[in-house]
Amino acid sequence: MSKGSLKKYFPGGNTSQGFYSFYDYIIDQQEATRIFVIKGGPGVGKSTFMRKIGEAMLEQGYDIEFHCCSSDNGSLDGLVIPAIKVAMLDGTAPHVVDPKHPGAVDEIIHLGDHWNVSALRANKKEILACNKEVGRLFNRAYSYLAAAKIFLNEVKFYYSGTGAFNVGDFDRKVLELTHEIFEGQERQKDNPKERHLFATAITPDGPASHLGTIVGGIAKRYIIEGDDGTGKNTLVRRLAEAAMMRGFDIEAYHCALEPELIDHLVIPGLSIAIVNSVEPHDFRPGNGDVVVDTMECVNPIINEKYLTEKTTARKMYRQCMEQAVSFIKQAKAEHDDMEKYYAPYMDFEAINARREQTLARILDLAEEFK
Repeated sequence: MSKGSLKKYFPGGNTSQGFYSFYDYIIDQQEATRIFVIKGGPGVGKSTFMRKIGEAMLEQGYDIEFHCCSSDNGSLDGLVIPAIKVAMLDGTAPHVVDPKHPGAVDEIIHLGDHWNVSALRANKKEILACNKEVGRLFNRAYSYLAAAKIFLNEVKFYYSGTGAFNVGDFDRKVLELTHEIFEGQERQKDNPKERHLFATAITPDGPASHLGTIVGGIAKRYIIEGDDGTGKNTLVRRLAEAAMMRGFDIEAYHCALEPELIDHLVIPGLSIAIVNSVEPHDFRPGNGDVVVDTMECVNPIINEKYLTEKTTARKMYRQCMEQAVSFIKQAKAEHDDMEKYYAPYMDFEAINARREQTLARILDLAEEFK
């Protein structure tokens, strides 16, 4: 039996709009076989519970999705086994998840069933203080991310502000690419579906990307290169719209800083990916990749005053990002400190036994799909 493949995503992110969630797109509620919602405090083993089940199913030959935590590089927020339509979700803050179809689809696994309540109550004051400080630190981080977006918008304005960006050339480039991708393709579905997630995130360790696990096996990739402000996100959005209008399911991967923007697109029905190579997640083209350079739509107009302002704005953007990451890192350290009030009072043997029982149930569900 060959081992399954692993893809990694971020279902939520630390953004200029605060914590931004695409949790509703982890799995389709209408099609899911079973969704396990994991509850419990920090340090009780939720991520380990999901990871070990995922690793066991990988060994069984099943492809697995790990949905990673943007606020803790080593933790999982979710797990999906696409072939049998089973998911596990961390149902605690800031992405509170509750069963939408209790019993029929969803059920709660509460790891709090295995903790010492009286011991935890003895640490109530310390736990509340840690929670408050974590909230404060994330608010500081989000303020700096909002500021980073303001300065990045100043960088983008350079090309439109100087008149250097040629909209006509850009529109023609988008149209040519649309024809190249879709010409001769028959409509795939009457009601295509869209899935929205993050491939990248702003984490305690800085910017992180799992894009390689998502597009690594794609047959054809278009790598979009060019400076901020040269229409790259617009190009990706228009191709997403074109795919949907032609009946193709899409996977849209949003910008870690500006979640309203789409950075990357996958069209599974065509095994095509459109990848926005952008700071800080530059994506190097490989053999067979097609490079699309939006700088070809920029006229050689240089306004030294505007160029100086752009350089200053870029510098401020990077400084704000560094400050935001610093606060996110401090928040993680505070959160890790809070785990010491939970971990010693957990019955991990009971949790391990419960995990094995849950894995056995999932394997039984898998048998039904054979």
